Amino acid sequence: MSSSSTDSAPPTVTEGHATVYLPPSVFYNPVQEFNRDLTVAVIAQHVREFCCLDKQKREKQSQCLNDDTVCESKPSDDKPVSSFDMKINAENTSYAVKTTANENGVRILEGLAASGLRSVRFALEVPFVREVVANDFDSTAVEYIRRNAAHNNVDHLITASCSDAAMLMYASRSRSDRFDVVDLDPYGSPAPFLDSAVQSVSEDGLLCVTCTDMAVLCGNAAETCRAKYGAVSLRAPYCHEMALRIILQSIAGHAARYQRFIEPLLSISADFYVRVFVCVRTGQSRVKELATKLANVYHCRLCGAFSLQPLMTKSRNLYTVGSGPPVAQSCNHCGGRHAFCGPIWSAAIHDVDFVRRVRESVSNDGSLFPNTRQRIDGILSVVCEELPDQPLYYVGDALCSVLHCTSPGFIPLRYTCSVMPVESKCYIKLCYNYVINHADESHGSKMFVCVSEPKWLKLQSPNLPRVLATHLILDQKVRKGHRVTITKCKNIFEAIEWPA
Repeated sequence: MSSSSTDSAPPTVTEGHATVYLPPSVFYNPVQEFNRDLTVAVIAQHVREFCCLDKQKREKQSQCLNDDTVCESKPSDDKPVSSFDMKINAENTSYAVKTTANENGVRILEGLAASGLRSVRFALEVPFVREVVANDFDSTAVEYIRRNAAHNNVDHLITASCSDAAMLMYASRSRSDRFDVVDLDPYGSPAPFLDSAVQSVSEDGLLCVTCTDMAVLCGNAAETCRAKYGAVSLRAPYCHEMALRIILQSIAGHAARYQRFIEPLLSISADFYVRVFVCVRTGQSRVKELATKLANVYHCRLCGAFSLQPLMTKSRNLYTVGSGPPVAQSCNHCGGRHAFCGPIWSAAIHDVDFVRRVRESVSNDGSLFPNTRQRIDGILSVVCEELPDQPLYYVGDALCSVLHCTSPGFIPLRYTCSVMPVESKCYIKLCYNYVINHADESHGSKMFVCVSEPKWLKLQSPNLPRVLATHLILDQKVRKGHRVTITKCKNIFEAIEWPA
């Protein structure tokens, strides 16, 4: 009795332009609405740019690709969808009609679709869609995918698939069967799907990957991280950005095996997960540059200073192995021991121009994403202001903890950086990461602390406890070539000595 009532009236969820039924075996997480909204915005912008390519150029590319395509023994349609019901013939017929009617559109794969909410939203909110393949290994979820597609009148665009996600992507490796967009949002690690994913994405296609195993990526299980992603993680203040760079180097490594390379478009860490959007392309010369975009990290366990060691360097098309290490046996700042981790992706993790275009498209349409619009705008604004050539970062609170001083807060520090002149670009980069404003109300003054060199602090403060790391750092002399002003003043900006 109860089961029949459940089947007749399952719970529904409305998100974006879609209203879907939730199967009993599927967990709906409302916190991930931000993830889904951002994904729709990024994919929509990418599809607009992808479909606006010159038609003649695309025709030439497709002709060349068809000439170079190797005939592969592709499994029949029944194999990857062996648990389809009797409706598969009708779906295959509709698929043929769709392909003919929208041959210039894009094909999107959601490898782990669950209820198909993302797929329905893709069909409703992403332009120029030819087909959305919504795949799940659970046959009950596949039935709900079909039901939700029909409920939202997009059953002519959505093809339900009941298959192992990795095997489905392996079966789509041939250039004629690849997907223009592949979205992977697994429960846990995406590591089992990365190898097949980089092969099933078309040229200039978009790969979207979510990782929720943050404990592994942030250093709580470094050995597991090495086994899954090929890099050793570290528990450090910058662990969330390091998690992004670990997953990027893992995707790049899988792509390089097939003469393909990636270009990160957007990489964020939010809530309990990290999310990366990368463009996948083919090119042997660019694949060789991968080693120059990877670096190992030396992290001082005592004061938190870190240094990066590139695996290789490139000069005039000549590749040389990186020389190092960049640090001594003990930390030059405090005498502490170093932790060694990596390799990580050391190149840019965002395409700032692309991110600006995504932000503009979201801002121009006031009806988009009413629940997460403000957060998306804030995240993309911060991404646009990040320094592209400064991997990892220092946390002001952690530095203040080492120096036993009061943290100045984010707003004074940010305002200090914002008033610096444009010609002090190098100086701004240092200040953005390493400037601390120390307020000492008991002495009626403020102290300005500036870095004499990356990861090098100089500070004067009364009654400072003689802690080992602290006094070793403060006793250091300013190195030649770096100008530092240490003064007491009523206005912190009076203490800034601009570079010549």
